[in-house]
Amino acid sequence: MRKDCTSITEKPNFLFLWNLRLVLGVFVLMEKKKIGKIEHFFDGISVAVVNVEGLLKKGDKISIEGPDTNVQQVVESMQIDKKPIAEAKKGQSVGLKVLDKVRKNDVVYKV
Repeated sequence: MRKDCTSITEKPNFLFLWNLRLVLGVFVLMEKKKIGKIEHFFDGISVAVVNVEGLLKKGDKISIEGPDTNVQQVVESMQIDKKPIAEAKKGQSVGLKVLDKVRKNDVVYKV
C-alpha cells in the first residue's frame, strides 16, 4: 500500500497532487510551438501586431510570453490591412486582438 493513500477510496495527499501537477506542467511546456513575435501593441484598442513565423488560424489556442507578460487565449480576431482573415502564414504581419497588455518582442506560442 502507498504511503500517500491508506485505501483506494481515500484521496491522495497534497504532496502527491503537487508532484503530478509538476509532471503535467512539464508535459504542457513541451507541446508549445513558437508561432511569432510581437512587433507592436496598440493599447487603446488592445491589438498586437504579430510577425507570424508559422501557420496561425482563427480558433488556435495561443500563449504570449515575455519577462512581464503571460497571456493565454484563443485567436478570435485577426486582420491584415483592416480586413478580417481566418489564417495567417509565415512572413505575414497581422493585427491580433488580445485580452491583456503585451509588449514588443514577447513571443507567441501555439499550445
